Amino acid sequence: MQTEELCRKESYLKSTTARVTHSSESGITTDRTVFYPRGGGQPGDCGYMRLADNSKVVIEDTLYDQDSSLLIHLPKSGSPLPGVGEEVELVIDWERRHRLMRMHSALHLLCSIVPAAVTGGSIRDGSGRLDFDLPEPIDRGELAERLNRVIEEDHPVSLQWISEEELNAQPELVRTLSVRPPTGSGIIRLVHFEGVDLQPCGGTHVASTAEIGPVRIKEIEKKGKLNRRITLELDA
Repeated sequence: MQTEELCRKESYLKSTTARVTHSSESGITTDRTVFYPRGGGQPGDCGYMRLADNSKVVIEDTLYDQDSSLLIHLPKSGSPLPGVGEEVELVIDWERRHRLMRMHSALHLLCSIVPAAVTGGSIRDGSGRLDFDLPEPIDRGELAERLNRVIEEDHPVSLQWISEEELNAQPELVRTLSVRPPTGSGIIRLVHFEGVDLQPCGGTHVASTAEIGPVRIKEIEKKGKLNRRITLELDA
């Protein structure tokens, strides 16, 4: 049974009811969830699971199982465990999730501005970085100005879906050299920053770029002969 991933279509869902399909100290699975699983450079969600008796299971992380069909909620050691078949309420740590959404969207905008392929990246709570195949240096101040200008222009962000065949016919949509979009389902999700960027992504994003708020370029580091790492921080 595959977990229904509600956050793939609606990033702003903060909670949902669900039915437990497996329960142990090593992980809890449900028929659906609002939790985002670790992947694509974005950390998994944390939060809690409210049980039928009103007790809470603290969820410290979320990840996929081996074949990426089930989402596993990792409970804090010593937390009470639900019974299989029990209806529970799943609640994410929204403040943390929203910061991750803002940073993930900011990195997409950075990708649209820097004229180079992406060779790696990661997102943390309040910060994130992308590695670019960029042998020549780039002006930090000018880059920060351009990035914040695009953010302030408040471009709408929307989702689109295409077939794997359509993606194969448009290889320019894939900007990352190190990570390919997941295939096998027949459908690829695209994130569209209107007038700015369009690329495959399974992560969570804001509804418009102004929601990101101001960002700082913490540093630009040279990593080897070709790679340069650009690290961003949220201003608030």
